[in-house]
Amino acid sequence: MLLDVKGLDVRYGRTHAVKAVDLSVGEGEIVTVLGANGAGKTSLLRALQGAVRPASGTITYDGKELSGSSPASRVSAGMMLVPEGRQIFVSMTVHENLQMGVYLRSDRDVSRDLDAVYDRFPNLAERRDMKASVLSGGEQQMLAIGRALVGRPRLIMLDEPSLGLSPLFVSRLFDLIVELNKSGISILLVEQNTTMALDVAARGYVLELGKVVIEDSAEALSKNAALTEAYLGGGHENSATLFTGTDA
Repeated sequence: MLLDVKGLDVRYGRTHAVKAVDLSVGEGEIVTVLGANGAGKTSLLRALQGAVRPASGTITYDGKELSGSSPASRVSAGMMLVPEGRQIFVSMTVHENLQMGVYLRSDRDVSRDLDAVYDRFPNLAERRDMKASVLSGGEQQMLAIGRALVGRPRLIMLDEPSLGLSPLFVSRLFDLIVELNKSGISILLVEQNTTMALDVAARGYVLELGKVVIEDSAEALSKNAALTEAYLGGGHENSATLFTGTDA
């Protein structure tokens, strides 16, 4: 496994946000994490990124245990997070934002990788010298993904990438996720668009109150009545309490 998480616990004071989570992502795999707001999905990603220190558990990436390693060292190893809300620098130009993705690199191929991002996203190329604030929401998401790509990732973790996007951009986004995966990049996808997430993923985990309550193939999860009704507006009694909780 490229990423192997065992017994991960995350706490913020008295709040137990992530509880004994086991999770894995294989080489070349798309894995999705599903759950309601407050289920602990973002806290899980922040722990994987190294932004918060787990209370217990292990995170192993490419055969190396990451306890105590910094976010920068994880980025250098090829673990990239595209955060919820994009978190681009709107006062900087498109090109300057992309350059932020290569600040840890010292090789000579940076220009080639920047050009590759512009080839992939022509809209960004047209606006490379403009402030990122002029971009649409979809273009800002492509910029955030492009910033991750120039770091040469082996694993991209996407936190709610379709949030706030138009249907057209959502479709383009999921096409891009499949395309990146086919190029050899493993994907850990946190996403509330359950239908599209399960369409592209091989496997999935469902978080409830910080715990993994379901783990299965994407195909099996898509046929899970309680999961489907909880996310798509059904009223099945078994799904009424499946996804509840406070923000974490």
